[in-house]
Amino acid sequence: MLKILLLIFTASILGAENIAIPTMNFSLSAPDTPQQLVSSLNVLVFLTVLFLAPSLVLVMTTFTRFIIVFGFLRQALGTQQVPPTQLLVMIAMVLTFFVMEPIATNGYEAGIKPYIEKKIGYEEAFDKTVLPFKNFMVRNTREKDLALFFRIRKMGNPATVADVPLSLIIPAFVISELKTSFEIGFLLFLPFLVIDMVVASILMSMGMMMLPPVMISLPFKILVFVLIDGWSLIIGNLIASIK
Repeated sequence: MLKILLLIFTASILGAENIAIPTMNFSLSAPDTPQQLVSSLNVLVFLTVLFLAPSLVLVMTTFTRFIIVFGFLRQALGTQQVPPTQLLVMIAMVLTFFVMEPIATNGYEAGIKPYIEKKIGYEEAFDKTVLPFKNFMVRNTREKDLALFFRIRKMGNPATVADVPLSLIIPAFVISELKTSFEIGFLLFLPFLVIDMVVASILMSMGMMMLPPVMISLPFKILVFVLIDGWSLIIGNLIASIK
């Protein structure tokens, strides 16, 4: 069932056409044979995976890093709800699509396409489709984060990337992405914090202690951000930080 989900996801990225999506008929009658019971369980698994699909896609891509860094940027600028959250989410999704498109292409060409052409079996197709995503997540996961979950499961060190279970690499990848995005967010705060401190010191020296420093520093922070072409600088370095 997960094969169907991966087919839909990669086909949407690649813009593939003429791909037949299987239909399903639902019935509430009791199964008469073991084969019917297995089919019913497969449908249940498919619906469960389909329900969790958006969350799985988000935690297996760079979306987490992008959206957290953009949130830190908005807080550092002090612009409250500008840019709006919906726009930041859309920008993060577009950048995630840009970064993950080659990886999805590799997974489609290696696993899903041969399976559609009936050249390989289901299990081999699944392993080959997931392998590019595993390689990507391992490259961007800290070794100690991955080792943490191996110790929790009391498992030995894997020989290859293919031996790393998805149930271990996904949480390790998410933790690494959180740490990386917080590090980038800290670096983003520093220059804007300096501007706030300078403005606050000037206001205190002038005896204007009742005037909120944020009101004065906000235009200067926006001006500095525009002069250094902040969006291009941040997005360029974010993409460059991805291995």
